[in-house]
Amino acid sequence: MILASASPRRKELLERAGFALTIIPADVDETRLPDEGPVDLVARLATLKAHACLDAYGNLAPSETLIGADTIVWLDDDILGKPTDDADAVRMLRELSGRTHHVSTGVCLLMGGTDHVRECVFVETSHVTFRSLADEEIRAYVATGEPLDKAGSYAIQGGARKYVERLEGDYDNVVGLPVKRVLHELGSAHLS
Repeated sequence: MILASASPRRKELLERAGFALTIIPADVDETRLPDEGPVDLVARLATLKAHACLDAYGNLAPSETLIGADTIVWLDDDILGKPTDDADAVRMLRELSGRTHHVSTGVCLLMGGTDHVRECVFVETSHVTFRSLADEEIRAYVATGEPLDKAGSYAIQGGARKYVERLEGDYDNVVGLPVKRVLHELGSAHLS
């Protein structure tokens, strides 16, 4: 499998699922288009990343699969990206405190064939509810440095797991890739 991402979390999730990976990060313009919703955005970005990687890699052999993915955290149609600094991380975590937000991952699978490449694009969305957070615990968490390179300013697999009151959907999706859905789509593609 070829992964169009440098995300260590996606790499770890796919390796845990038994895939041997070739990593070819794709660099695309991630600017949100006017009136583009969060779900449409991640589907578009995953597709752009997969095709940019395919352009760099070349033709896929019939047994090869290329995966592009993009994950965002969003609340009330506002996307909470990676924080610019500690103050921005504090601001985001205050917004998430006591509320339910969404984590959507767009995935584009490009599967090699004998005469063409098959494409499967989907979006998985999980809903995460944080308990109410005190300012002191937000500041203490931000001081660990963990939130600074994470969308939404938190890592569910790290120190923020204690803030999660409820999770509806796929945990791995919140980490960075809905592996069960990827396996399902790959299985369905091979049956058709």
